[in-house]
Amino acid sequence: MSKTYDAVVIGSGPNGLAAAIALAQNQLNVKILEASSQIGGGTQTHELTLPGFKHDFCSGVHPLGKLSPYLKTLPLENYGLEWLYPSVSVAHPLDDGPAVLLSRSLQETSESIGVDGKAWEQMFRPFVEQGEQLLDDVLKPLSFPKHPFLFAKFGLKAMHSAKYLMEKHFKEDRAKALFAGCAAHSIVPLDFKFTSSFGILLALSGHLTDWPVAKGGSTAITQSMAAYFKTLGGEIQTNTLVKSLSQLPEAKAYIFDTDPKQFIQIADDALPSSYKARLSRFKYGPGLFKIDWALDGAIPWKDQRCNNAATVHLGGTHKEIALSEYQAWNNIHSEKPYVLVNQQSEIDPTRAPMGKHTGYAYCHVPHGSTKDLTAVIENQMERFAPGFKDLILKRYITNSKGFEQYNPNNVGGSISGGANTMGQLFARPALRWDPYTTPNKKLFICSASTPPGGGVHGMCGYWAAQSVLKKITF
Repeated sequence: MSKTYDAVVIGSGPNGLAAAIALAQNQLNVKILEASSQIGGGTQTHELTLPGFKHDFCSGVHPLGKLSPYLKTLPLENYGLEWLYPSVSVAHPLDDGPAVLLSRSLQETSESIGVDGKAWEQMFRPFVEQGEQLLDDVLKPLSFPKHPFLFAKFGLKAMHSAKYLMEKHFKEDRAKALFAGCAAHSIVPLDFKFTSSFGILLALSGHLTDWPVAKGGSTAITQSMAAYFKTLGGEIQTNTLVKSLSQLPEAKAYIFDTDPKQFIQIADDALPSSYKARLSRFKYGPGLFKIDWALDGAIPWKDQRCNNAATVHLGGTHKEIALSEYQAWNNIHSEKPYVLVNQQSEIDPTRAPMGKHTGYAYCHVPHGSTKDLTAVIENQMERFAPGFKDLILKRYITNSKGFEQYNPNNVGGSISGGANTMGQLFARPALRWDPYTTPNKKLFICSASTPPGGGVHGMCGYWAAQSVLKKITF
């Protein structure tokens, strides 16, 4: 007779693992099923180019991994996770003048910005002083906040578009460019409501911690989570593609770390047609085009201080960034895209052979795009780092279709679990009082398609587990 479980989790990304751990911490018998041969979802690390060059396939730099209200309570350092920190979280090079640097120090960041430095400091100081309290309220489903006055202060700024907030608070482009680069992590046009929330939270995270990388690769995050989960009695089964509920072992609760599209396909007849119709209207947004490089040396930035940063935002002015994001949303491939560069080997020497380096860069592209933007991205690199192309030993290219093939949750190349429009920030994946529940009392969702959305923080999984514990009698 097959074994019976308290809960079965489908998918082993950070959210699936977080859900499984939170349930196992409550002495429940939990099993994870993973379709791939390797756990981790968006945290896998592979030698994509040449032997000895370790590349993070998707996520590479992890401020919210370090700051996550749940992950920071777990003893992951005891299971192989080691964070390594840059001296600068974000560098934003410009065509004229030195790069703008986002560092942990508000004063140093203010000095780097220049004219608008004081305005930047005034905007962020209240949030920096109570940063952990704010994250406790923001990284959760919509509910009454623990710190209502702080949350209201944040909300009054977060509700606006990034375009509005930049025009209201800053006079010159240095501050605007830095803020736009952070806000563009939303992967929607910067004149959309609530895009300022991404700019504030991403910049704030750089004032709360130096944006870290995981030693040896992002895979160390989920490998350490899995190792801890197993000490709690949890089971993990890989190479198990779930296509229907009939494949699943008997359990009281099933928690899906999948996007709504896959969830509908698997659950199908176990869900009412009205709910499936609502899920089918879920919007995924732009995709990505990414290049991983094996490099013969460090990236030759015009401003060498950029080599101290975990992440480099390429896009020039805030207007260029806004145009690039508008174009991706409207099915246009930008000729000068906003490019996000990670240079993990500058912080973690284990990523490449001695004297060599890894690097990756990606830009936002129309949903499902298969267009090759290698030349476009490398031209942007050359613009701010002349001689870069001469350092390329080998490259590995992934378009939006490739991201979906790697992880079906990345529908059309969308890595954020779904478009970050105003409606989908609060009704994710569908409007329900408890967004992790479904009309079927045994089925739950814990993926980035639930609040608080994309990122390696595990909070979607943690809150889904709390929902399971409230709804199911074990």
